[in-house]
Amino acid sequence: MAGENNSKVDLGSQDGPRNFSQHEASVHPHSWSLEMLLRRLGAKQDDKFANILDAVGEFGTFQRRLVALTFFPNILSAFFMFADHFVFTAQKPYCNTSWILAVGPNLSEAEQLNLTLPRQPNGSFRTCLMYLPVDWDLDSIIQFGLNHTETCQDGWIYPDSKRRSLINEFDLVCGEELHKDVVQTIFMTGLLIGSLIFGIISDKLGRYPTILLSLLGLIIFGFGTAFVNSFHQYLFFRFSLSQAVVGYAISSVSLATEWLVGEHRAHAIILEHCFFAVGIMFLTGLAYSLPHWRLLFLVGGAPVFPLISYIWILPESPRWLMMKGKVKEAKQALCYAASVNKKIIPLNLLDELQLPGKKVNTASVLDFYNNRHLCKMTLVMGCVWFTISYCYFTLSLKMRDFDVSIHFRQLFPSILEVPARLCCILLLERIGRKWSLAVTVVQAAILCWLLLFLPAELKSIVISVIVLGEFSLAAAVTVFLIYTAELLPTVHRTTGLGLVSLASVAGAILSLTLITQTPSLLPIFLCCISAILALSFSSLLPETRDQPLSDSLEHLTLWIRLDPRDQDPSRAHGKAWLGPCGNEKAPPLKNAEQGMAESASVTAFLSTLRDVIQDLPSYHSLQKRSQETATEDTLSDDVSEETVKNTILNAQILNVDSHLSNTALEQPTHEEADSQAP
Repeated sequence: MAGENNSKVDLGSQDGPRNFSQHEASVHPHSWSLEMLLRRLGAKQDDKFANILDAVGEFGTFQRRLVALTFFPNILSAFFMFADHFVFTAQKPYCNTSWILAVGPNLSEAEQLNLTLPRQPNGSFRTCLMYLPVDWDLDSIIQFGLNHTETCQDGWIYPDSKRRSLINEFDLVCGEELHKDVVQTIFMTGLLIGSLIFGIISDKLGRYPTILLSLLGLIIFGFGTAFVNSFHQYLFFRFSLSQAVVGYAISSVSLATEWLVGEHRAHAIILEHCFFAVGIMFLTGLAYSLPHWRLLFLVGGAPVFPLISYIWILPESPRWLMMKGKVKEAKQALCYAASVNKKIIPLNLLDELQLPGKKVNTASVLDFYNNRHLCKMTLVMGCVWFTISYCYFTLSLKMRDFDVSIHFRQLFPSILEVPARLCCILLLERIGRKWSLAVTVVQAAILCWLLLFLPAELKSIVISVIVLGEFSLAAAVTVFLIYTAELLPTVHRTTGLGLVSLASVAGAILSLTLITQTPSLLPIFLCCISAILALSFSSLLPETRDQPLSDSLEHLTLWIRLDPRDQDPSRAHGKAWLGPCGNEKAPPLKNAEQGMAESASVTAFLSTLRDVIQDLPSYHSLQKRSQETATEDTLSDDVSEETVKNTILNAQILNVDSHLSNTALEQPTHEEADSQAP
């Protein structure tokens, strides 16, 4: 929370810090390390919630219960999301010619079809034509036969069908076909709209009401799909259900991100994705066992009703409550979590949540346009999400070219996705978010390149490479979702996740379009190119491992500008001016007036910096604690931290004062040189 006070440096004097950084990097290389220490102390102040959640219990009973609550909705979300793949079972229709039973009630089904349906040149019955009914008796029809044909008048029958699907339920045949890809496009359109709507709602109203609204959508439009009376109703229910699915996904990820700390946050999101894969396995097994599509939604959707209990057991995000000025509610949520974990939060930590003069953070979707840093970061993340989604769906749809069973196409990759996502735990702990994303995307790119050179005759090898590619991209999706949630500030987290979901769904829609309308190698070639682009874009993002979450735009801007992982002073302060031997030298001043202007801006910045440090919550808390009865350890830590800050500030002021003196002495020399120049 102290980050808002720290941000006064950035907001109050934008030119000052920039000039100060240039002079500091060029003249006083040792002051860079002092500034790095100051940044780290500021980072410690920025994330008070990390300290409070440590006191609550990093991963106690409350946090484990919270993570477990996300498992069941993820299983149902996957079930409803991919149900379309199993309700469009191919059927062979024939015209309904039951009119002949009026003159021959004892005819078998084969005899009925033989007398009333025309045949194709290969001897099979035509599917969309029938003989025109006549008023003859059965003997005349058998003797002379029927000659005049017309389209089906009384519907269709499906004598060879063993399953009841949407096709024979609503007669989606003979000119009434609606390709399954069109239905998936409608579903993805719902994802597009829902990601934006629910993202904004979650940031405005909170994670708790948004999750409940999404679960209500799963109940109504998921389980309720079993009772639709027309195909258009089915499309409407699927469109509405997709919005509930994406609404729950982005809100639950945000809730877990804001309640958990450190690697526990990553582990929770990884487990959520693993149970999403379990939902696909559950759907595949149920679809294989049940012969009717309505039974599939009834049996698979029935478990949504226990989710009503989430009204009483799901918590709200304390970070979101604090950023909305609901301090009392945030403290109540934290105290309840501590009581479940059988912990006690020290009163001094709770008191730090009450920031004097703290203004409620107002957030708008327009901030993604107005704030330069947030806009750039969101665009980069959107590009990466677009490419990863495009590659994943292209490989998944490519499996259809090899006449692989729908059950195999869904079951086998989902089984492999579980270990793929569990492997992310090791990657994230060892090499961080950015490099984990790079490793998974590079592996997927290599496998896509292999597909370009493998002949289609090697069917088993090609299928294996595709499955391995899905394995890598599933891991990339999980890693990047964790990465994205940690990059976005609390006040814009779900809105940002919704915006990058737009890019992800757009990539999926492009994949559907290209697979159906272009040659087979072009979509795979674009996968290779897009994977390279994803690597390039992801390199622009800062690392978030072991970093505190940003709560506001001020925190985000300060964190990006003062990234502690930029260990090179020239990178930390902009362009380095290097001499012929690699030694740093100051950038040449154009004239004395510019030098005086820069000196004035540096002086103004130092004055602002001194005020900011005095306004830090630790400064006030130190004064307050010195007057109250406090523990010796806490007081000792605050005193040493304040001492370090004062030491750093004094060192920086001395360094800059020395530089200003040197600049003042050098200015006459510059003027003389200018006057002697021809």
